[in-house]
Amino acid sequence: MTIELVDVNITSPGRNFVTLKITTSDGITGLGDATLNGRELAVASYLADHVASMLIGRDEDRIEDTWQYLYRGPYWRRGPVTMAAIAAVDMALWDIKAKKAGMPLYQLLGGASREGVRVYAHASGTDYAALKNAITGYEELGYTAVRVQTGVPGLGQIYGVSATGPGVRYDYEPAKRVENGRPSEERWDTRNYLNHMPGIFAKIREDFGTDLRILHDGHHRMTPIEAARFAKEIEPYDLFWLEDCTPGEDQSALRLVRQHSTTPLAIGEVFNSVYDYQTLITERLIDYVRSAVTHTGGITAMKKLLDFAAIYGIKSGIHGPTDISPVGMAAALHLDLAIHNFGIQEYMPHNEKTLEVFQTSFTFDKGFLHPGEQPGLGVELDEEAAAGYDYTKAYLPVNRLLDGTVHDW
Repeated sequence: MTIELVDVNITSPGRNFVTLKITTSDGITGLGDATLNGRELAVASYLADHVASMLIGRDEDRIEDTWQYLYRGPYWRRGPVTMAAIAAVDMALWDIKAKKAGMPLYQLLGGASREGVRVYAHASGTDYAALKNAITGYEELGYTAVRVQTGVPGLGQIYGVSATGPGVRYDYEPAKRVENGRPSEERWDTRNYLNHMPGIFAKIREDFGTDLRILHDGHHRMTPIEAARFAKEIEPYDLFWLEDCTPGEDQSALRLVRQHSTTPLAIGEVFNSVYDYQTLITERLIDYVRSAVTHTGGITAMKKLLDFAAIYGIKSGIHGPTDISPVGMAAALHLDLAIHNFGIQEYMPHNEKTLEVFQTSFTFDKGFLHPGEQPGLGVELDEEAAAGYDYTKAYLPVNRLLDGTVHDW
């Protein structure tokens, strides 16, 4: 058998998704997630205009060879557009291989290493009362871990905080549909943030005790010394992790944070390859790898990255927001279930429109997900439903300090 058809599907059931569909000469299909939030059409073009023709006639079983062919062959390597495109092809080929084998993908990755995958929810609130209500709602749903984000005095809408009010569902969607072709802008003040957040963690521990796993995302906004101060100050509140405390480009920045604090660190959602992690892993500067399967070259590359991390006692914390499609989420869950050094999985449930387009087999029970026993990834694309949702341009916000200086969002 060989690859006969390669199709790129773009749909927007509440948000934009790019899905690759590969069909073999005997009619077996596989799906891959190629969504890159705010730059979706760049990946769609990369696939449709440059990759699709390279795949026709190739043996769909030669996954490793195809990965190397797409990574080393074009000479221009890495970056989010290239790696998302490679990831989509890789996922689709694994989906096909597992369907041919008649088993869920995790079985081909070595079988299950656990009964289910612990996930964390996103709890937010413009103030502590709203945040407390959100955490309570997630506990009632069975979650044992929550990422907490809250408003900061003196600032308006900021990253990670839902503007729709308190509730058990996390409705925050940062990518805004645009009419004038420009992203929205937010304001930020790191000093206010650093002075505000430790008190929030103190209240959470007082109200919810020590069993609840608390995670928090700094979203690359602190300098190394600010991050070191913050990580040390929040040690008494026993965070599961502090995520993205400094900009990801400078791996050496985490050395300073590590020298001053024992707060566990997670980073990597903007990384695209194992090379972005070399210093962080070999020097044990982080505790959790945060990359998305969709943005890091697919299942083949992520499995190698996580095996490398395991040598140094570092665990997984795969990126899983709603701009990762259900196809990408399924790929993460199969890896989560199979690898030995699993840590935790980010989980933002997709809306009803998205789940109309993407039919999934994974299930949630008392804070744990399972990818299901359907052969392959366990996700099917309803192309007729997808056609009913046209692509709509949307951008992530731009962030500025109070004096107008552009800052990391």
